[in-house]
Amino acid sequence: MVTKKTISEERKKRSFKAVISVLMMTVLVFASAQIFFSQSDDNENDNVIGAGSGMPMIAAGEFHSLVLKDDGTVWSWGQNDYGQLGNGKSGLCINKSTPVQVLGPDGEEYLTGVIAIAAGWGHSLALKDDGTVWSWGYNKFGQLGDGTFVSGSTPAQVSGLANVTAITAGNNHSLALKDDGTVWTWGYNGNGQLGNGTIGNGTDKVTPVQVLSPSGTGFLTNIIKIAAHGSNSFALKDNGTAWAWGFNSSGQLGDYSYAHKSRPVQVMNAPGTPLTNVKDIAVGLNYSVFLKNDGTVWGRGYNGNGQLGNGETVSRITLVQASITNVTAIAAGDDHTIALKSDGTVWAWGYNIHGELGDGTVVNKKTPVKVSALSGVKAIDAGSYHSLALKDDGTVWAWGLNHYGQLGDGTEGKGADKKAPVQVKDLNVIVPIDVKILSDQIPDVQKAQANPIISEIVVITVTVVKTVVTAVKGLLSILTR
Repeated sequence: MVTKKTISEERKKRSFKAVISVLMMTVLVFASAQIFFSQSDDNENDNVIGAGSGMPMIAAGEFHSLVLKDDGTVWSWGQNDYGQLGNGKSGLCINKSTPVQVLGPDGEEYLTGVIAIAAGWGHSLALKDDGTVWSWGYNKFGQLGDGTFVSGSTPAQVSGLANVTAITAGNNHSLALKDDGTVWTWGYNGNGQLGNGTIGNGTDKVTPVQVLSPSGTGFLTNIIKIAAHGSNSFALKDNGTAWAWGFNSSGQLGDYSYAHKSRPVQVMNAPGTPLTNVKDIAVGLNYSVFLKNDGTVWGRGYNGNGQLGNGETVSRITLVQASITNVTAIAAGDDHTIALKSDGTVWAWGYNIHGELGDGTVVNKKTPVKVSALSGVKAIDAGSYHSLALKDDGTVWAWGLNHYGQLGDGTEGKGADKKAPVQVKDLNVIVPIDVKILSDQIPDVQKAQANPIISEIVVITVTVVKTVVTAVKGLLSILTR
């Protein structure tokens, strides 16, 4: 005999099965969307020079350090005399020996949507996903690019600059690469490092100017990467050639002269023969280093501490090869060089009085030595006298000078230098999914409009999710009757 009670129980069973089916469909929709968009992001990142959205990054200044997490937030530690940490404070004795989060403009909330970072002598830069550049810290020479000479402890937008894909910083000047392959600069120009054809006192720029062509009749174009340190600026073209301008007292610009340059000159392999097949460029205080496509490393300029890595301490105007192969990335401090090999190990050479080579000693090295107990490294950078490494597990490691807490391990002072890597405290650049907002996991329709295929899939996904939520609510109401 069929009763009302039997019908009710049967209805609940069918409703329960329906709920399970709907939930399974929801999981499949979310998983498919996540896989699709992560693959799309990976493809886009492959074409971006510098860093891509969701790509963690590290940057080292003279005495401070920066990290970009995969959620687009920026964290900093070390010296904060000029507000270079971006935490709304500045002045003597307010350094930070562990990471603090960079605030948003005018100190409101926090800086977000960042895809690349850079650090200079006392200033910091951030590139946002909308192509704008933001800056904070020391600004005596206009290196913040906000139209003033006033230092700032929170981010301010660089004036009149859009469509930027990469950034870098020298000691007191800044560079930006736009999506059309042009280069823009601002800040100190005492040695021609802005590349706009002017040089000397009174030529500093508080807003971006465009780098000229070598002849001065047009502009530098077809650039895919930029690098800077001290008062030097370098650019890599899409044909694998390198170009340089600025300070040249040790022949580091590579044009076989010692004259400073206010416009780009081509880096030469030998007199009359351009350097080619360049993959990456690192710039020291008075020397330059080039990574070639074959994994070899070459350098020129000042070599008094062995920073060229060729087994000598003789400065060179000619290119010399460092004693290392299978290199995938390079970085340079004031007088030390570090390299990341394809096996995830880090090697270093040059000045080592503060332990910046990370080999457990404080002895300069003329050839590469392996950084102690460090593997699985994905990215490197070098400050003036300290070094940073980002591992594949999201942890950040540091070694070298630590007078201002720039190693981020919770210590600072003259006795706090480290000769081997230490882990930066309370920091992982990979933000766990379970603490991210759900809306961040499903791409926003507005953000996806640049790609019509992605846009259509987003609309479908969002519609399905909304329908599923409504259906689940209705089924649950039946179950509770």
